[in-house]
Order: sequence, then C-alpha cells, then structure tokens
Amino acid sequence: MLGVGAVEADALLAHGLAALAGPLRDHEHGGWHPVVDRAGRPVLGAERPDGKRMYDHAFVVLAAASGCAAGHPDAPALLAEALDVVERRFWEPDRDACAEAWDRAWTTGEAYRGANSNMHAVEAFLAAADATGEARWRTRALRIAERVVHRHARANEWRLIEHFDVDWTPRREYNRAHPADPFRPYGATVGHWFEWSRLLLTLAEALPEAPAWVRVDAVALFAAAVREGWHADGRPGFVYTVDWAGQPLVRTRMHWVLAEAIAAAAALGRATGSADYDDWYRVWWEHADAVFLDREHGGWRHELDADARPSAGVWPGKPDAYHAVQATLLPRLRASPTIAEALRRAGG
Repeated sequence: MLGVGAVEADALLAHGLAALAGPLRDHEHGGWHPVVDRAGRPVLGAERPDGKRMYDHAFVVLAAASGCAAGHPDAPALLAEALDVVERRFWEPDRDACAEAWDRAWTTGEAYRGANSNMHAVEAFLAAADATGEARWRTRALRIAERVVHRHARANEWRLIEHFDVDWTPRREYNRAHPADPFRPYGATVGHWFEWSRLLLTLAEALPEAPAWVRVDAVALFAAAVREGWHADGRPGFVYTVDWAGQPLVRTRMHWVLAEAIAAAAALGRATGSADYDDWYRVWWEHADAVFLDREHGGWRHELDADARPSAGVWPGKPDAYHAVQATLLPRLRASPTIAEALRRAGG
C-alpha cells in the first residue's frame, strides 16, 4: 500500500528511532526538540522558542510504542524514557490531564492548557498501554477524555472547546485574531470532533469496563461534526472551524478533517452496526477521490478553498501523511488495540 517492502520499512523504522535517540533528543535537559536543523541544532519558533511541548512528546511516545510493536530492540528503552518525561514534566495528577509546554530547561511552564495536545496524549497513552501492558495509561486516557469531552464538550452542545487556562477554565476568545492558526485556531475545530469520536471508541474497547458515556459521547460528537461541519456553508466538504453558535468560521477544506471523518465513520459503523455510518463512509471516500487525491504528484492535497481549489492559508505544501494513511488502515482494524499493535497481531 505504501510502496515499500519489509527491508525498506525496517530501514525507515531504524532511521526514525535513531533520529529520536540522537539529534531530536535534548541531551542536555532531557525531552525532545520539536524541530532541529541539519546540524542537530534546535530550530526556534515564534510562539515557544526552543521549548518542549506535550504535543510533540505525545508523538515520541506513539513512535516508540509503534517501534515496540514492530519488534525493534531499541524501542523499549526509548518508550520508557519518553513515558518518564511525560510522567515527570507533563502529567498533572491533580487535574487528570497534561500540561501544554515548557521552556527548554523545564523551568517555566506555559499558562495554557490545550485539548489538542491532550487528545494526542490519549492516543499515545492507549498505544503505550498496548506496548507495556500497564493499565494506568488507559486510566489516564479516560480521565483526559472525561474532562475534555464529557465535561466541557457535552456542556457546550458538543462544540469541543480547545483552549483553557491552567485550571482548565475555557478561554473562548483565545486567538480570535488568528482564526486560521494551524495548531490553536479560534473557535471549534470540526475535525477534532471526529478524531475524539474515534479515540473514544478505541478507549471503550480497550477498557475492561468502560463507562456508558464513552460510547454515547462518541456518537454525539460524530453527529455534531456532520451537522455543523459538512456542507455547512452550502459548498461541498467540511469547513475547518465554526464559531460558538455553530456557524462556519474558517471555510478552508483540510484533508486531515476528511480523513478523520472517514476513520470515525468506519469505527462507528463497526461499533453500532448502523448502515448510516457506512453511507457516510462511502460519501466521504467519493469526496476524497473527487477533490483531495493528487494523482499528478501523489498523496493528498492538504488544503482546498471552498471551491475545491488548492490553497495554503493554514498548511502550505504536504507536511504530513499521518491522517491519510490512517484513513486507509483504521477501517480494516478493530477499534482496539491501537494501530501498530493490531498490525503486529495480524502479522502485518
């Protein structure tokens, strides 16, 4: 499917783990840099210069857990180190969620808490539980979901709130001047409703006794995303964000939103047996085929305007294959275990 064989895949795996153990790792202060140049020096960013973000560390955990599933001998040590950093630097037991960011030396934390980084913490924690067998990571994933989705999104007509202060009080006006920010846009991000819906189903299947609200909330988030995101401005596709009244805000069409919708529809179709989700699954693949798949240059067009023309207002170029690949993998797998472990058990 990806055009690589076992030998090439092994080489890519080894390269990725070596990069995380080498130039991307902060050998002075611990943790990982978001970006380094060819010489291994941290690339400074405007928002958090040379800092440490939970968002990035969640993906280190996910990569290491995936390496464990693939059987690479260096992966368990990397996973143990990454989980230790998360435990000591990001996990806040008094809030049952993760902090957002620190400076490079771990001396000053950012006075902000984000649903996005915590969503990816849920994804990473579920993978870590599969890799280590430690149930506490699933318990923590449940606590995060309870806070972000069951407490805040449910009380907000399922318009998932993304931005909070350190005490997890919603900051509804955050980034009003930057509605198309790639990581922290103002308003509610429709694609995350689908992503959370899918992750809730993984959580429900992974837990020995999942609370009933986990599956109920997954269904409600999906329904809200369809209602307020799909063709919301009268044009084909999903809008990027909506305001707090559910009206379209940023009308850009993002490939990752459609990919997450496809994955969520497949997961809910399997979980509920309802043909409605299968219908959406087919509709959205047809839409992807019609406007997003780039048959000239390969991959998916990452961003389109409301008229389905390529644009670059949020994400220039094609910076990730993560969501598109998952849209092809997840419909073939059960909700739990997580992707890499499921492929290992399937012999793939």
